Amino acid sequence: MPSTPVPSTPTPSARTPSAATPSAPAAKPASGRGPHAGRRALQAGAAALLLLLTGVAAAPAAPARAAVSVPAVTAAPGAAPGAATGAAPGAATAVPQELDPATVRRLDAAIGGAMKRDRIPGAIVGVWLPGRGEYVKAFGTADTRSGIPMKSDLYMRIGSVTKTFTVTAVLQLVDQGRVALDDPISKYVAGVPGGGKITLRQLAGMRSGLFNYTEDERFLAALRADPHREFTPRQLLGHAFAHPANFAPGAKWEYSNTNTILLGLLLEEMSGQPLDGYLRHHVFDPLKLTDTSLPSGTDFPEPHAEGYTGFSPNGAAANATDWNPSWAWAAGSAVSTLDDLHAWVPALVGGRLLTPATQAQRMRTEPVGVPGISYGLGIADVNGWLGHNGELPGYETIAAQLPQEQATMVIMVNSDMDQGGSYSTTLGKAVTEIVTPDHLWSLPSPSQVGQNQR
Repeated sequence: MPSTPVPSTPTPSARTPSAATPSAPAAKPASGRGPHAGRRALQAGAAALLLLLTGVAAAPAAPARAAVSVPAVTAAPGAAPGAATGAAPGAATAVPQELDPATVRRLDAAIGGAMKRDRIPGAIVGVWLPGRGEYVKAFGTADTRSGIPMKSDLYMRIGSVTKTFTVTAVLQLVDQGRVALDDPISKYVAGVPGGGKITLRQLAGMRSGLFNYTEDERFLAALRADPHREFTPRQLLGHAFAHPANFAPGAKWEYSNTNTILLGLLLEEMSGQPLDGYLRHHVFDPLKLTDTSLPSGTDFPEPHAEGYTGFSPNGAAANATDWNPSWAWAAGSAVSTLDDLHAWVPALVGGRLLTPATQAQRMRTEPVGVPGISYGLGIADVNGWLGHNGELPGYETIAAQLPQEQATMVIMVNSDMDQGGSYSTTLGKAVTEIVTPDHLWSLPSPSQVGQNQR
C-alpha cells in the first residue's frame, strides 16, 4: 500500500485510458527485455494485499477484532470431471459434486459477462462449497497471440498471496520458541532504522511505519529501465531506508512490502538457508504443495499462462510473463496453481502448520480504515472471507476461505490491465454475489479512497 499520497498527474509509467487492451498485447521482445511495469503495478501489484486500499494507509490503531473462530478443516469436495482441483492433503477424496445447474448458469453468465465487458484475457475460477458442490472452470485464453485457451491446471504468479507463506514460516519459529512476536527485528536483522522498537508482530501486521520501497522513485526508475534485472533483499531495503519512517511503530496500519522483505531476511538469518528452500521444506512440502515455489530470477514452471500488463512507460500493452519478480521476493514472487491454492487456503485459515495459540494471534485482525476489512498477521478479512489477494505485472490472484460455510474461493487472472479497479476483485465480487451474497469479496477502487493511481 502506498504510504504517501501519489501525485494525480499522469507519469509515463502510470496507467492511462489509452493503454492497449489485452486482446492485442505487445509481443514479447526477442531479446527477453521489455518495458517496465508502471507505478500502479509496483505500488499495488508489488504486494497488493488490499491492493485497492491505497489512500487508507493512515488508518489509526483501533481495538482488534477477537480471533476468528474457524471450524476444523475438513476434506473439500472432489473435482468435477476434467477439472483441476486441490483437496486438502491427506483428506479422503469425496465423490465429485457440481453446484446445481441454475447456480452454474448464473456463475457462467456473470464471469463471462465481466470478462467480455472488461476485456479480461483469461481467468481460472474455483469455488468449493461443502454440502452444495463445487465450480471449477477456466475462461478465455492463456496466450492471446496464439489463442491457446486458459486451462485450470496452469501455473500463475500469485503476487502478495506469497505473504501468507512467509508469515506462516515466521509463526512456526514462534511455535518453536526460537523467536517471539514481540521481539524487535533488530535482534535478528541488522541495519533497520529504529529496529529496536519495531516488533515482528508489527511487521507481520503491517503496522511498523517503515516506508514502502515500492514507492521510492529511484527504485521505480531502476525497475522501469530494466524489468528483467535482479534485485537483492538488501537493495530493496536500501530504497526503503533512504526515507524516514512514516509513523511510530504500532501507531497506524499501512501496507508496506518492506515489512515482509524483513521477515524473509529473518527466516534466512535464523535458518542459514535461502528463503525458497526454507519455505519448500517447512511450508510447501508438509502440505504437499508440489506446484508452489519461490522461483529464482525469471524462472517460471511450465505450462504457465502468459501475463499481460499495461504498465509500460508509454502505456502500451506488454507481455510481463518473463519479467523478474525478485523485487517482490518474500512479499510477492511465488508461483502456484489452482490445485495448490485450493489445498493451501483451508490449511492457512485452519492453522494446520501452527499451534492453536499462535494461530489465534494470527487471526486477531485489526481495522484498516475501510468498513468490513481488517488485517491480522499476514492474512486479511474481507467481509468474512479470510486469506489474501495479490497482484504484480501480468497477474492477479485471490485465495480465501469463508469459515462460516467452509467455502473456499481461488481466482487467478493473467492480466492486471484493469482501469480503476482490479480484475480479480471484479470476478471475486461477481462470484460471491451469487454464492455468498451476505459475504461479498469487495475492495474499494482508488477513486473511492481519493487516489487516481495505486
